[in-house]
Amino acid sequence: MKSKQHLTILAMTALMLTAAHAQDNKMSFFITSAGSGNGANLGGVEGADKHCQTLAEAVGSTGQTWRAYLSTQGEGAVNARERVGSGPWHNAKGEMIAKDVADLHSQTTLNKQTGLTEKGELVNGRGDDPNMHDILTGSQPDGTAFATGEDRTCGNWTMGGTEGAAMVGHHDRVGLNDTDAAKSWNSSHSSRGGCSQDALKGTGGSGLFYCFAEK
Repeated sequence: MKSKQHLTILAMTALMLTAAHAQDNKMSFFITSAGSGNGANLGGVEGADKHCQTLAEAVGSTGQTWRAYLSTQGEGAVNARERVGSGPWHNAKGEMIAKDVADLHSQTTLNKQTGLTEKGELVNGRGDDPNMHDILTGSQPDGTAFATGEDRTCGNWTMGGTEGAAMVGHHDRVGLNDTDAAKSWNSSHSSRGGCSQDALKGTGGSGLFYCFAEK
């Protein structure tokens, strides 16, 4: 016969597991802990969505549809802000990132401390080694796509070589100066030197991107 102490321990363990599961279910935003490994070639937005889904499910966050916060250009251009649902969104620790789309693009609380990976870990920012604060978005500050012309999406997320460029944001809200662009989480500057992993590293990135649960 199991002792009362043993039964108490089992009950406490069950409660902890239930709480952890509830926390996972509440997560509706994260920064990918790893990119594609091929620079900004994510397999298009569909490949990026799949990467978000895979990472989320790997940490037990199931029953949600995940979308990458990425815009595309050209015919049938996609606006990142229209891909992520209506909110609200919370990180892996349950902290609210934004209550809705308008809040996300105006008063978001996203920064280095809240912009966590799906594992609940911090992402290196400016001053860390290596700096990884450049997050792929291809978007303007309001979350819309750029007009056809200069490439800001690395060929709509299919290029991983020496050609093209991608607009990135700074998840830590820190840049070389105190301008709005330097502090922008989604539209700070374009990558330089192409779309390869090395090119992205050259400006302080690692091919990471934002994922949101579509609500």
